[in-house]
Amino acid sequence: MYRQGDVLIVPLAEDAVPGEARDAASEPRDGRGRLVLALGEVTGHAHAVVGPGRLVREGGAFGPMLLHVPDGARVVHEEHAAIPLPRGWYRVVRQREYVPGSVRIVAD
Repeated sequence: MYRQGDVLIVPLAEDAVPGEARDAASEPRDGRGRLVLALGEVTGHAHAVVGPGRLVREGGAFGPMLLHVPDGARVVHEEHAAIPLPRGWYRVVRQREYVPGSVRIVAD
């Protein structure tokens, strides 16, 4: 398991990856060619994956995402140390917080 700020990255066994995720459309890369896992609303910094791979969103805007890095990759952020990821599938979960009457994604 890996954590970078408010982003949790959990390895998935190959047989635990939902079948529809393998054929689902990937999230687009940003202008710098990165797969953005979380964009800081306050700072503009991003938790992003550098290297080959694809990111698939599950269950709506606040749902977790699935990340596939066939050759391994690095998770980078301007204020955190880079995290090397071995090849494989990962579930990416954003930290949430409760505010009276709702639950929201933590603002970075």
